[in-house]
Amino acid sequence: MKVTFNIECTPEEARSFLGLPDVTPMQERLMAEMEGQLRTNIKAMNPESLMKTWLPAGMQNVEQAQKMFWSQIQQTMTGIATATTGTMQAMNERAAKK
Repeated sequence: MKVTFNIECTPEEARSFLGLPDVTPMQERLMAEMEGQLRTNIKAMNPESLMKTWLPAGMQNVEQAQKMFWSQIQQTMTGIATATTGTMQAMNERAAKK
């Protein structure tokens, strides 16, 4: 046998019926406190300190990161150019032998 009950009530009515405490005042105080702390922390943050926090200790500024990035790109491009030149020379030598 299956029995279904549909009860329409507000959360406050359900809480009081089940004997649960009303935590709304405590929740409002906690949310106000968290909002105050969040506002204080946001005001205290500046972009420079955020960048120092987010970047590794070895890279304290964006210029260093850019230099590292471009040096890696240059090394990669140099390697590609060297490989391409070697391949082209080998192809030319084979073509000349025929």
